[in-house]
Amino acid sequence: MFLKKVDGPRAVTLPDGTVMTRADLPPQTTKRWVASRKAAVVRGVLYGLIPQSEALRLYNLSEEEFRSWIAAVADFGEEALKTTRLKEYRKP
Repeated sequence: MFLKKVDGPRAVTLPDGTVMTRADLPPQTTKRWVASRKAAVVRGVLYGLIPQSEALRLYNLSEEEFRSWIAAVADFGEEALKTTRLKEYRKP
């Protein structure tokens, strides 16, 4: 078995003890961003699986959009990433 050469770690251990690998990240061709995919990218960046710059480039995200995902998770948890809940979690 051959492993593709990647910069950085192949896997990281999350605080709850689970292991996250690059295979757990959404595909690069993702167009429909559901909360679980957003959360996977945020976790990947926050725990050092991929650098933020690489995530922005891979998923064609703006820095502002990605920062809003991080802020939503930090303030209210992953539930806040659901688009149906935006009004409830939006700051006045």
